[in-house]
Amino acid sequence: MRDATEARPHGAVPGARPDAAGAPAPAEPTRLTIPVSGMTCAACQARVQRVLQRTPGVQDAVVSLMTNTATVHFDGAAIAPRELVARIRATGYGAELPREEVGALEAQQALDDAREREFRELRTKALVTLVAGAIAMVVSMPLMEAHAHLGAGVIDPFMRWTTAWISPALRPVAPWLYGVPAPVLSYGLLLLTGGIMLWAGRHFYVRAWRAFRHHAADMSTLIAVGTGAAFVYSAVATLAPGSFLSRGVAPDVYYEAVIIILGFILLGNAFEARAKGRTSAALRKLVDLQPATALVLRDGREQDLPLDAVAAGDLVLVRPGERLPVDGEVESGESAVDESMLTGEPFPVAKAAGARVIGGTINRTGAFRYRATTLGAKSVLAQIVRLMRDAQGSRAPIQNLADRVSAVFVPVVLSLAIATFVVWYVFTPEGTPPLRAFAASVAVLIIACPCAMGLAVPTAVMVATGRGAELGILLKGGEALERSAGIDTVVLDKTGTITEGRPAVSDVEALPPFTGDEVLALVASLEQSSEHPLAGAIVGAARERGLAAGLATSFRSQPGKGILGSVGQRALVVGNDALLRDSGVDVEPLAARAAALAARARTVVFVAIDGRLAGLLAVSDPVKATSRDAIARLHELGLSVVMLTGDVESSAQAIAREVGVDRVVAGVLPAGKVDEIRRLQREGRVVAMVGDGINDAPALAQADVGVAMGTGTDIAIEASDVTLLRGDLRRAAHAILLARRTMRLTRQNLFWALIYNVLGIPIAAGVLYPAFGVLLSPILASAAMAFSSVSVVTNSLRLARTRPA
Repeated sequence: MRDATEARPHGAVPGARPDAAGAPAPAEPTRLTIPVSGMTCAACQARVQRVLQRTPGVQDAVVSLMTNTATVHFDGAAIAPRELVARIRATGYGAELPREEVGALEAQQALDDAREREFRELRTKALVTLVAGAIAMVVSMPLMEAHAHLGAGVIDPFMRWTTAWISPALRPVAPWLYGVPAPVLSYGLLLLTGGIMLWAGRHFYVRAWRAFRHHAADMSTLIAVGTGAAFVYSAVATLAPGSFLSRGVAPDVYYEAVIIILGFILLGNAFEARAKGRTSAALRKLVDLQPATALVLRDGREQDLPLDAVAAGDLVLVRPGERLPVDGEVESGESAVDESMLTGEPFPVAKAAGARVIGGTINRTGAFRYRATTLGAKSVLAQIVRLMRDAQGSRAPIQNLADRVSAVFVPVVLSLAIATFVVWYVFTPEGTPPLRAFAASVAVLIIACPCAMGLAVPTAVMVATGRGAELGILLKGGEALERSAGIDTVVLDKTGTITEGRPAVSDVEALPPFTGDEVLALVASLEQSSEHPLAGAIVGAARERGLAAGLATSFRSQPGKGILGSVGQRALVVGNDALLRDSGVDVEPLAARAAALAARARTVVFVAIDGRLAGLLAVSDPVKATSRDAIARLHELGLSVVMLTGDVESSAQAIAREVGVDRVVAGVLPAGKVDEIRRLQREGRVVAMVGDGINDAPALAQADVGVAMGTGTDIAIEASDVTLLRGDLRRAAHAILLARRTMRLTRQNLFWALIYNVLGIPIAAGVLYPAFGVLLSPILASAAMAFSSVSVVTNSLRLARTRPA
């Protein structure tokens, strides 16, 4: 449990959230996201991150293998951005400063295009290499038979099995192949393998050399050492076979193994690249929402302009069925707009003059005109994409385990491969010790590549944040996800969270000879002169009923009681029972009804007309239609639900009974909300706070997880870990369920990534050989390694099918 006096967990970036205790927040650090190229595994990621975190002036650094970025929080006065880029390049990886003019939408589009190019290139290389590998395998059959005649068997178990099955079928089909001299076949394979290594596998060797120059090792090191050693061994056997024969060892070659190993690894990388692209499918959908052009009214005529030519204040025209190109405010016309891709809400939202509209949403019915407001990087769509990119590039605390393992993994594997060779070479009493030792050590190198470990956590975070966005939930990164999974108590603000947050007239009672409409119309006419929140609700109710408002000829306010005045020839007293009694009006005929309404959290306003009790109005903050269902879903998840409100006890209890809240804390100010959350944390609770107002921001910051309603204030949203894009409390239950499933899949990923290496490396080293005669072929090791990464990513993609709670 986090210390209840902390506003953020240890390691959080200073200045990112308001200080819950009211202390001045530290200065905001400079934040920079740097594109990084050349990273292929967890060891690469860990090395870049370690260098950045040790750089003076850097407060925090997070390197993402999934997004190929380094997000750095640093003191701009202590270190310049170019120095950070230089630090990354010094580790052997590519880096460049981001272009300032590129917004989140453009950056995501560029990343998607780069991933698609990477996939196509890897796919082509993999297919060509595997075809070349198949050819090399066929050509190797006569060589293996020739070496067998020299008294040496085939060492690689996969090739031994292949020879036993394929060679008898191949000889009748291609007898000429068995007539080709063995040296010719060996030299042909040497040229073919060298060509494949230079073309398809070149990047592995370049990266391995670069890592070696910087005194480091990564996945490319293991691949380069394994395949390079096999190639050098085979080249020596081809160029100087006599040195082998003089020692009684057949000059066997591993050309087909080198090619097939590279082919399987490239194929696995291609599948991995495609799967990684699928993890950002939700982001791509958001990017695709933005139309390329906008129909703008300029100089009295309609012009179809590219988006970058649209300026703030332009009048944009939208027809039924079209996507809105930019954010703005409706000026004329009415329609219903589908905002489901941004909010997850299935029903179109009515829009009329003055309503805010968001670029990328779909106009369903009528045509309307609106003024462009926020454009480019400041638009809602661009900000959501930026938040999601930041979240997907973040790290969960559980990632630290993978990082610690990865930091020592490759050096340990290299040591194990050397030890394997030595043990096989020294303790194998018969056969061909060099070949058996060589095959086992290469298998250890190949099977141990730590790709799966590096992908285990970030792929789950990427898919979860994408799925959350589809459900109308913005999750601010892996840390927020991990903490959300551990929540056991949810604290809810009342106004704007459980309730609508705006007063509305719920009841109108009239005593004969007056009618309800007459009472409401007269009171609304008088309330037009009042600034009280209840006045707006009454005037709005009269307008909804189509009641004509009269002109108030006099108006006088009695603070804390109500108002008095005249509308036409009618004298009105509107307020609480004390004001009417002071005016000589008996409220007893409606006292019982007023008490019943008050028990249901209604605010009662008595009305007297011309000195006679005429009726009453009841005003309430209506409970949202979804609140009761949302709280029931939270209970189904095993969560305790508490309501915190500044409202009076009686009103709060009435709302609590209506929606099913477990416990109520009423009459608390913002500082009191923080104290209550701290008290729960001291009890050992992991607390989520859901709120929407400025007064909720300190409590959102103090809670283990702050959840802001997207309909609330910017301050509350900034102070939160999770933002619900629409004011639907059910999304809070969805967020917690998604977080729990994400952490469950993350642990599965880490388990399989670790167990794969824990079991695979000893088998590759040959621990089963003495008892069972089982050896692992380097070719099969490469296939297993390649598809282990794909399995981790595929497992994470199951989160994309997560259904709402």
